[in-house]
Amino acid sequence: MTKKILAALLLTGSLMVAACNTVEGAGRDVQSAGEAVEKAAN
Repeated sequence: MTKKILAALLLTGSLMVAACNTVEGAGRDVQSAGEAVEKAAN
């Protein structure tokens, strides 16, 4: 039973880290797009 709980916690932790990286990457993409629009406007 302890092994199942540990496996579930590790899986959950891995998914949380992957989600954070995805959101961070999306934020960088949006920022880059905003900068490109700003340069084009000038």
